[in-house]
Amino acid sequence: MNRIFDNTEIAFSLKSDSELERAYFLFKMISIEPLVRIGTAATNLAIKANLPIEGLIRSTVFDHFCGGVNEEDCLPVINKMFLNGVSSVLDYSVEGKESEGEFDSAVNTILNIIDFAKDIEAIPIAVFKPTGFGRLALYEKVGSGTALNQKEQEEWANIVNRFDIVCKKAKENDVAVLIDAEESWMQDAADDLVTAMMQKYNTEKPIVYNTLQMYRHDRLAFLKNEHQKANEGNYYLGYKLVRGAYMEKENDRAKEKGYISPICISKFATDENFDKALLYMIDNLDRMSLFAGTHNENSSYLLMELMANKNLKNNDSRIWFGQLYGMSDHISFNLADKGYNVAKYIPFGPVKDVMPYLIRRAEENTSVAGQTGRELSLLSKEKKRRKALT
Repeated sequence: MNRIFDNTEIAFSLKSDSELERAYFLFKMISIEPLVRIGTAATNLAIKANLPIEGLIRSTVFDHFCGGVNEEDCLPVINKMFLNGVSSVLDYSVEGKESEGEFDSAVNTILNIIDFAKDIEAIPIAVFKPTGFGRLALYEKVGSGTALNQKEQEEWANIVNRFDIVCKKAKENDVAVLIDAEESWMQDAADDLVTAMMQKYNTEKPIVYNTLQMYRHDRLAFLKNEHQKANEGNYYLGYKLVRGAYMEKENDRAKEKGYISPICISKFATDENFDKALLYMIDNLDRMSLFAGTHNENSSYLLMELMANKNLKNNDSRIWFGQLYGMSDHISFNLADKGYNVAKYIPFGPVKDVMPYLIRRAEENTSVAGQTGRELSLLSKEKKRRKALT
């Protein structure tokens, strides 16, 4: 297959020379692990001390990895990318909330995004995290089958209602809604809730999408079981496939509590699991739709190959590729250039509230072998290409 991801001219066509330099500088800094640790600690301290650092954060790491502070603020980024065929998934990336009022506020934000998206072709998909709508500890308790007290029963009913309000709105406006996966110890309750939403709202096509973290060795079996239930219940499935983002936390908890880790034994096993899920879903597109959330070139090439083998059009509406804004532009924009459905996750929110997300992005890029090096190599290649033209 043609190695399309090597084309840096297409990958970075939307970046000015100064934006290219900023991206190179940021990934260079992120590649230095001690610097990330020191920077993270210093940033947290500065925010707690109410020091005026938001302008610095906004002009550097925030603007690289986030679209803006609100939906309207993201529009220039959204419109610019869509000119090159890349759609957007607006991701309200505020984390760590605990109160009922904050959960209700998150629901209102997602509803506003769906309203915002219904008339904008560039935003075909919305997204939310289960813990944006309720406490993680409550999901864990429900998933374990532990009896809830009266207050917890009311809390859980509120969570179910929040899911239903958003999924109903998504169906009314024909905007797909992706529901992210989180820690395994809360995921059973979230999975059951998302399946109930699929049964209710995916009656004609997938509107509600669950997320499968394929670094979990049980997810392929889960997918097959859900497929059987959907066939029997005559509803459709939507799944976002990802590798996963909580590996260290998962392994540490399993070790601490003395149970077998849900995480695959190796990176190779995770890659194999992810690719098997791609194959299974492509073989069953009559009942399901796929959002492949991956920064992995090999898996992206595999999905392209599977589509070609099935004689599927590049823009088949049941298949999407997705990457995070600020990363893997060589995958996103080269796929879009070939007519594939591609969407970037566009995090947004107040600068201070989005800091946990930005810190996790920095730490993830530092810890994932080869990821930052790949970004630097591609940015360097494009810098050299442009310099040769002058």
